[in-house]
Amino acid sequence: MIGSALSEELRGRGDQVLHLVRRAPRASGDPQLPPGVREARWEPGVRLDPAVLDGVEGVVHLAGAGIGDHRWTAARKRLLMSSRLEGTETISLAVAALPAGSRPRLLSASAVGFYGDQGTDLLTEESGHGQGFLAELCREWENATWPAEHAGASVAHLRTGIVLSPHGGAIARIMPLAKAGLAGPLGRGDQYWSWITLHDHVRAVVFLLDHPSLTGPVNLTGPDPATQTAVVKTLAEKLNRPAIVPAPTVALRLVLGEMAGEILTSQRALPTVLRHAGFGWDHSELGVAMEWLTTQRKRAKKAG
Repeated sequence: MIGSALSEELRGRGDQVLHLVRRAPRASGDPQLPPGVREARWEPGVRLDPAVLDGVEGVVHLAGAGIGDHRWTAARKRLLMSSRLEGTETISLAVAALPAGSRPRLLSASAVGFYGDQGTDLLTEESGHGQGFLAELCREWENATWPAEHAGASVAHLRTGIVLSPHGGAIARIMPLAKAGLAGPLGRGDQYWSWITLHDHVRAVVFLLDHPSLTGPVNLTGPDPATQTAVVKTLAEKLNRPAIVPAPTVALRLVLGEMAGEILTSQRALPTVLRHAGFGWDHSELGVAMEWLTTQRKRAKKAG
């Protein structure tokens, strides 16, 4: 979801984009390749020839098994961890192996889950590491960029919040429920969701690519985190639907298992680094963000 939108944004401003794929790469001139795109093959956990990145100015690494795609069995949790660590280490080692002065900027995915459940506390990039599986996953994920950092590359960790998009992620799953008037509070509903629209997320990643002096953790969230109840209520209002039917905590735990605990956690993360660096959000208010989201949804339905 994010990678496709980012590639389109970069090509729209005239950049050449290299897609790393886990299949036979398409040759230059293939009609299935968008203009301005070339492909190279990679495999997480297998050495990537640094020459693949020769001449590349920035690398954005977002790959990893989907957090919410399946119930968290022990095997699934191992996959969630290994898919992130192996991929990040592979990319980091390739960046580190390039000659000094030609190492690209590395933006590596992470999440506000790093902070664990912090209730109503305001969280900045300087806030400490939390408890729980996702917090541990994010900490190890960020540590996996060490080879590139140790080699002197410019590295930032993208601590992403809930990305508002009609095409994927948590909100896309809630959208049908909201349309049916069934998207009420999850648990108590007072947990904070640090949200950002896909539009602003992509803009923030491009901003960070263009500002290599910004290193370390960066909260990729909007400037005004809101409670889960407020997020869903605002979405429902834009869809002209009620949002009153709650999903009790016990039901969530029966359906989702351990993952329910992470959905019910509260992270009130503020994008301090982005704000101080001068980044401006197009969708800084929740109402404006949900208006954009529902408009995108309508456009996608018409196009489909």
